[in-house]
Amino acid sequence: MTAGYNTVSLGTGRSEFNPRKPRPGIEHYMAEAGKAVLAQIGGASNVDECVVGNFMAARFNRQGHLQGFFPYIDAGLQYKPGLSVEGACASGGLALITGMRSILAETADIVLTIGVEVQNTVKAIYGADILAGAGWYQKRKKGHAYFFPGQFSDRAGAYFEKFGRERTRRAFARWYRNAIENARLCPTAQEYENKTEDLEALALTEPNGKYFVDHLNVYDCSKVSDGASAIVIMSEEGLQKAGIALHDAVEIVGWAQSERDITQDPPNLTELSNIKQAVDRALRMAGIGIHEVGTVETHDCFTIAGILGIEAIGLAKPGEGPDFVLAGETSRKGSVPFNTTGGLIGWGHPTGATGVHMAVTLWEQLTGKAGAAQIKLNPQKPYGMSINMGGDDVTAVVIIYKRAH
Repeated sequence: MTAGYNTVSLGTGRSEFNPRKPRPGIEHYMAEAGKAVLAQIGGASNVDECVVGNFMAARFNRQGHLQGFFPYIDAGLQYKPGLSVEGACASGGLALITGMRSILAETADIVLTIGVEVQNTVKAIYGADILAGAGWYQKRKKGHAYFFPGQFSDRAGAYFEKFGRERTRRAFARWYRNAIENARLCPTAQEYENKTEDLEALALTEPNGKYFVDHLNVYDCSKVSDGASAIVIMSEEGLQKAGIALHDAVEIVGWAQSERDITQDPPNLTELSNIKQAVDRALRMAGIGIHEVGTVETHDCFTIAGILGIEAIGLAKPGEGPDFVLAGETSRKGSVPFNTTGGLIGWGHPTGATGVHMAVTLWEQLTGKAGAAQIKLNPQKPYGMSINMGGDDVTAVVIIYKRAH
């Protein structure tokens, strides 16, 4: 993968966002991200196939058939194969996997991959209903009005009961602080302009089930976001064709994609069981252990998902994820920096774009192109990992990256 690009993650928190003024449509975001990537690879003539990941444009934007926008990005993409894929919040990760499969199948040498979502088209409560489609919608009437905050609030409550509340809440607050501090280093992040001084005190605001959900406050949640991310997936022949040096690309050394039964409740509210087994498979394919991974982009749609992700990866035992966070291990100066441009809580969560944004961030970090957000990687831990989750641990996409040489 190479030539990544992110649009601004637009929503509340950005000074240019105004809910009362017209905002860019989904085609604008696809075009901005697509054109920026094409400029890095010698133009559209080098592209063999295109893939777009998106969750709910048919409802948020009343627009389906998104692959039809590829020729809109550039006339050079006219008549080239295009595909749209969907897997809830993991749609971007599925777009990456789809492009990778085309390269492995040798039907393409260069695949343009875009993830996109425009969600600030409806009020939050209506958006919550649309996003509930990432779960089994038959359970919608039994669920909370804010469906997914309710789902992960239940996970947080179960975790409090099993492992303790105070320490875990402090870890949630630290996770939020790390997310915002990282986002402040990334100009495209939704929380880039956040000026709050005591982030942990703010994040420790007591949850109030009368107004939101029982065990999480709004700072524990990712925000509604509009944006797109794009990257190209290439064979070595594709790199040569585009004139890109190996050291400007990341090599995919392992991956896994899996599904959990959407009609069933999670087998254990204090564990991301689907992600856990997907991580294990990806590490086996790569032939490495978790302690060789130097940085992780994990799907922190909620702070509790960040904690559970740490444990699913195997960096902490069950119940010890909060200790790992509070010890500073996930901060940008920690042993395994997480979500170095802010993750879903700090950078934003344009649903279908998230998995691609993770890949762009890891490409930037591993090739030294992350600007102010750049971390110093331990040479003994040269790998990056992305974990993109759809729904409540229903779809998992795990990819392991290493700088190409």
